[in-house]
Amino acid sequence: MRPDVSRWLRRRTFSAATWCAAELAEAKSARGSTVSVVLPALDEEPTVGTIVGTIRRALVEEAPLVDEVVVVDSGSVDRTAAVAAEAGATVVDTATVLSAHGRVPGKGEALWKGLHATSGDLVVFVDADLVGFDPQFVVGLLGPLLTDPAIGYVKALYDRPLHTPEGIVPSGGGRVTELLARPLLNAWWPELAGFVQPLSGEYAGRRELLERVPFVSGYGVEFGLLVDLAGLAGVDALAQVDVGTRRHSHQSDAALGRMAGQILSTAIARRPGAGRPSSELLQFLRTADGVEAVSWDVGVSERPPMRTVRAAAGEPGPLS
Repeated sequence: MRPDVSRWLRRRTFSAATWCAAELAEAKSARGSTVSVVLPALDEEPTVGTIVGTIRRALVEEAPLVDEVVVVDSGSVDRTAAVAAEAGATVVDTATVLSAHGRVPGKGEALWKGLHATSGDLVVFVDADLVGFDPQFVVGLLGPLLTDPAIGYVKALYDRPLHTPEGIVPSGGGRVTELLARPLLNAWWPELAGFVQPLSGEYAGRRELLERVPFVSGYGVEFGLLVDLAGLAGVDALAQVDVGTRRHSHQSDAALGRMAGQILSTAIARRPGAGRPSSELLQFLRTADGVEAVSWDVGVSERPPMRTVRAAAGEPGPLS
């Protein structure tokens, strides 16, 4: 493992259990900060109301940590907007926010317009399809931001149980992460290899940073934000928080393929100079003490065409 990544993992990886909502609410008040929570949603009627209600009850009413909860609806055809409003969220539609800029499809569009529709100094993004949502997700993401002014962006790390025909696999589920996003980061941005869940849909940042970077319209938004914010503020301004287990709906392989295509396009648009990519791949295992990094050498060698080998050795070709 690169020494800089090892140092970053020690200094910038936290546990959500470190903080409680009441203590952070006091820290927020002392700093005069405000907090907005944004949920991008498209046909999430079964889950969005529970998430909004949980946040309002635990983090608005019981502990005044969150100042506004905004659901950004991307044209749902079910009752997502109505359920979210009934649970206490402010609901906006991507078609009506920044309407002069038009409307393009994709999750990143909802996040970008959610940034415009809110006013908090600190902005927390939470996916609207989470099952068994725990408000400690939000508390954990805000912890580093409210206790360390040097940190500007925080991503969640977690286990993702994968539902299979044989039952529930306790970890896994991040197929695009393991098959595409992690190898891309390790190859071209190895300084970011310490992020356990680079595509996490739960993250928080300071508005002053978030408003200085572009938002990719589709599923490449998380990858783009990670790379762009690291380039803007430096890797040490980024952190991650272990929030335990995250449960949500899983997509088909075909849908994941489309997601991977958007992430690949995002990465190619940001690819650094044409130097040779790093051959180290950092993966992570859950242990009793948290997460453990495991390093692999995934470098490859290319053998020259056999005809050139034969020619260099003065050997006749196979058809001679």
